[in-house]
Amino acid sequence: MVKNSNFSFSKNTSIILELPFSEHIEELRQRFLLLFVVILFLTTLSFLEVKTIVKILEYPINNVKFFQISPGEYFISTVKISFYTGLLFTGPFLISQIILFLLPGLTKKETKIILPLLISSLILFGLGITFSYYTLIPAALNFFLNYSEEVIEPFWSFDQYFEFILVLFYSTGFAFQIPIIQILIGLLNILSAHQMLNAWRYIILVSTILGAILTPSTDPLTQLLLSLAIMLLYFIGLGILFLIKN
Repeated sequence: MVKNSNFSFSKNTSIILELPFSEHIEELRQRFLLLFVVILFLTTLSFLEVKTIVKILEYPINNVKFFQISPGEYFISTVKISFYTGLLFTGPFLISQIILFLLPGLTKKETKIILPLLISSLILFGLGITFSYYTLIPAALNFFLNYSEEVIEPFWSFDQYFEFILVLFYSTGFAFQIPIIQILIGLLNILSAHQMLNAWRYIILVSTILGAILTPSTDPLTQLLLSLAIMLLYFIGLGILFLIKN
């Protein structure tokens, strides 16, 4: 490899620009500023449509009555819902900014897969939200309802219910980014695909622990479903990484 003060040529003819450390910091600052603007925009948009979001979040459970403890609880809850919704849907944009920041350090071959990686991140994020909405949330809510149906009337706090729902959305949405994170780790040569495969026993243990930590409920069904999803995603990401590296 031949180097000078401005750039270097690698064997596969890719060009890697060598930026000063201060320029890397400036780039990070600009990306964080852009991220903040996107969060603010999506939060404002969510607040304008918060009643529609509330109805969507109420849909998985239809035999429960909600109450508010104080006169301003609903307003505070809608502000939180708007912010967390904006933050949630900023997730794919955050992943894209990380990938774009790392892009100059990748080879020409690795750069070609960045766009498919960004698209895959969006698809996986959508699948995570869908999985949470149609599988995890109904399973968790029905568990609690069935457990107490003969002794307690289901009146739930509006604020605590939506915090419960949003935690599940966050945990599954970002858990479904596991294959993207694996591929990035593999492309940056932090860990190889073979090393990830050899760690499969630890992955089973870690996925079980994550299933218990990331789900706000204590029911075993919800935790098991999320743990199985994490394990499946890990091995899918591993398979894709093997294909890319070979």
